[in-house]
Amino acid sequence: MNAPSPTLPDAAGATPVMAQFFEAKAAQPDALIFFRMGDFYELFFEDAQKAAAALGISLTARGNHGGQPIPMAGIPAHAAEAYLAKLIRAGFKVAVCDQMEDPAEAKKRGSKSIVRREIVRVVTPGTLTEDGLLDARGSNRLAAVAVRAGQAAIASVELSTGEVECLALDAAGLASALAALSPSEILVPDRLFADPASAEALRSVGGFVQPMPQALAEPSASEARLKRLYGVETLDGFGALSGAEISALGLIAAHLETTQAGRLPALSAPRRVGESEVMAIDPATRASLEIERSLSGGREGSLLAAIDRTVTAPGARLLATRLARPQVEPAAIDGRLDAVAFFCARRALRQDVRAQLKSMGDMARALSRLALGRG
Repeated sequence: MNAPSPTLPDAAGATPVMAQFFEAKAAQPDALIFFRMGDFYELFFEDAQKAAAALGISLTARGNHGGQPIPMAGIPAHAAEAYLAKLIRAGFKVAVCDQMEDPAEAKKRGSKSIVRREIVRVVTPGTLTEDGLLDARGSNRLAAVAVRAGQAAIASVELSTGEVECLALDAAGLASALAALSPSEILVPDRLFADPASAEALRSVGGFVQPMPQALAEPSASEARLKRLYGVETLDGFGALSGAEISALGLIAAHLETTQAGRLPALSAPRRVGESEVMAIDPATRASLEIERSLSGGREGSLLAAIDRTVTAPGARLLATRLARPQVEPAAIDGRLDAVAFFCARRALRQDVRAQLKSMGDMARALSRLALGRG
């Protein structure tokens, strides 16, 4: 779970540049601020101390504020992706505050004018899209949990591919369903932590848990955000979504609006998954079966590692998803077995298909990056 927001130093008396930093920090108090200054991203105050310790970089000082030296740490902008990956893996959120104009443009407003800067993105574990920050053969899901009138729901999005799912279920099944998704980040209304059963379910799954204001999960506000996200006048085309499903999807929409700074991704319509379609496996049993991860926490030694012979990253992700959420519907199982039997009986065709697939790129992730302006 993320740490409490740090106490900001008093911004009174700050220089114009530091005033920009304080403004960015006030907007994202629980994130490390990557503050662009020329060819470097600089971090200040407590952000610098945390980043220096996590990244193993030098902690220096820049000027004074309030009569004290300002702690500072910097990273080259051209290598920012590698440092971002380390910080995200360490459980931090990072807000990227970029220069929005050339210094020459700023000088046209006067010799003392400073470059305009804005937060262009907030990087969290569940909102990664860059190849360098993702496991090509593994999913990176952002999930949200909501409970209304005794009915629970989980919504999830794979931002790197635009896939969206929602699942209505009994609250007792939260732990099993979340464990099957294995999300990198889970959005949870803060009021839900007061329920011991829900809090225990979240603890058993692990991962980065992001508390969200309860107001963001209210159905009316959630419905409005979903309509805005998809550009529709009504949600009728998505099926008869329950109040809990709308709340969970609304939490994701709110998080994307904040973290993507107005750049909305290209998302598929929510695919509704029936609770009875897949086998429920509680977290303890899942760990002991070593389906996707061995007991040591790595992929090697797991069932997935033993049988994965896929030749594309999307295929590897699909196989992992099918293993993590075994089908229980006979018709769906028979369909998969028929496909396997077809290719088993046609060796030459199978080899040709595999050869063709090897030359294919990861189209879904490439399109998502283009939609977000990161292609």
